[in-house]
Amino acid sequence: MHGTQDASPWVQRWSHLLPAACDVLDVACGHGRHMKWFAPRGHRVTGVDRSQEAIAAVAGIGEAVQADIENGPWPFAGRTFGAVVVTNYLWRPLLPTLVASVAPGGVLIYETFAAGNETVGKPSRPDFLLQPGELLRAAATLQVVAYEDGFLASPDRFVQRLAAVRVELSQVDPQHSGGNHGGHSSAQAGRRRYTL
Repeated sequence: MHGTQDASPWVQRWSHLLPAACDVLDVACGHGRHMKWFAPRGHRVTGVDRSQEAIAAVAGIGEAVQADIENGPWPFAGRTFGAVVVTNYLWRPLLPTLVASVAPGGVLIYETFAAGNETVGKPSRPDFLLQPGELLRAAATLQVVAYEDGFLASPDRFVQRLAAVRVELSQVDPQHSGGNHGGHSSAQAGRRRYTL
């Protein structure tokens, strides 16, 4: 049953990027494995899923929102989150909304199936498989800290996964903002180094 296993190792690995005690949105949360990971670590968690059963299962963990995010309105219009977490879910029209939902200083942690998965199992429909570099393009307005696109074993699957941060203006080094000072381009000026 989706959501009953432990938090994804990818989500666990990049959890240190989250601001302290931030609001976390778990998209297509299932039975809340990631809500259960973040709540005891001091984060306020919100889960959204279209399944009434899933929402009933996570209601005691945090805010639980039942919504069809593919065919209905985005239930979090005007809200941003310190972390947006998405695993094993892809609805391409929602990608810009998910990225826009990351607050300044917040993080997007995304992991789902990629092209090639049709050779080892399900999902196999192109609608549910990211194309090469697709997550990187979707997160172009964020600073990518980590990205992988390839094969994983046990169980066999092809995935893309990304951890990316929305850099706050206050995080930019003022000595390197704008222009081309000291060999740093303006694109490099807004970059920070993160612990891997």
